[in-house]
Amino acid sequence: MPFPFQWNPCESEAAAGVEAWLSRWGLTREPGVAAMIARTRPAELASRTSPTVDPGLLQIVANQIAYQFVFDDRAEDLGRHSPGRLLPMLCESIAILRDGLPPSTALGAALADLHRQVRARCTPAQAARWAWKSREYVHGLLYEAVAQAQPFLLRTGECTSIRSLTAGVEPFYPLYEAAQPWELGAAELHSPVVRRLSRLSADAAVWTADLFSAAKEQRAGEMINLALAHQREHRCSLQAAVLLAVQQINGTIKEFQKLYLEIEPELSPAGVGYVGGMIGWIRGCYDWSRTVPRYADAASVPAVP
Repeated sequence: MPFPFQWNPCESEAAAGVEAWLSRWGLTREPGVAAMIARTRPAELASRTSPTVDPGLLQIVANQIAYQFVFDDRAEDLGRHSPGRLLPMLCESIAILRDGLPPSTALGAALADLHRQVRARCTPAQAARWAWKSREYVHGLLYEAVAQAQPFLLRTGECTSIRSLTAGVEPFYPLYEAAQPWELGAAELHSPVVRRLSRLSADAAVWTADLFSAAKEQRAGEMINLALAHQREHRCSLQAAVLLAVQQINGTIKEFQKLYLEIEPELSPAGVGYVGGMIGWIRGCYDWSRTVPRYADAASVPAVP
């Protein structure tokens, strides 16, 4: 990992804030949510991915991570039975994010409040980008459910396409725009190189987590995991597939480094800070995945050859 370890000194305050926020919307009263949050430690992930943001923005990042964990688990439980069972919660989310309609569930109320927090902190353009990327994440969960329900096995390219959406990493990037002292210009923000850096960062971050969860997801019959996709495509052991995934992740990080080295002299200080947020997810997700209880027992889960 070429990027240095960092953490946000306001992590403990963010953890308390997440607990209070989830409780306010009644989410921790739902079965299994409190235990899941204890094992995933959203504020710890926020701290490691966003080490330099101010306390207010760190709290939004931590709340959003916690919300996405709850939302993702709910979608997985419903989608396992039938993709169609996801439609009510996904349609509610789209209505909130796109049309500003009022929520009808506790999960929807939490999303509406998160959207309010983002609008209060971000410029209208940044908040619009956040909502757009968040809608992509919502759609990705439906694609994942459809893929899980199909009899054919996904190839690596199809898996990574879905994983790029379900990762839920890119919705955080507009928050790193908001962390800068001034708004990025359109030419810089929409530069093909900067957009490529965004894609590389999100992929490297979530694929790293896939390494740590591969054995458990294999036992559970999950499909959308980089290592498992390599195992299916190459018909190899999980250990060999993990090595192939590591090579792909390392290549992605090297491409990120090369492109960033080339474009950094052309970026404004705000642009450098924005890309720094992308780097935070590469390094932070790696550190979090290695230590979080969510994956602590991965080594004890036997893999299927």
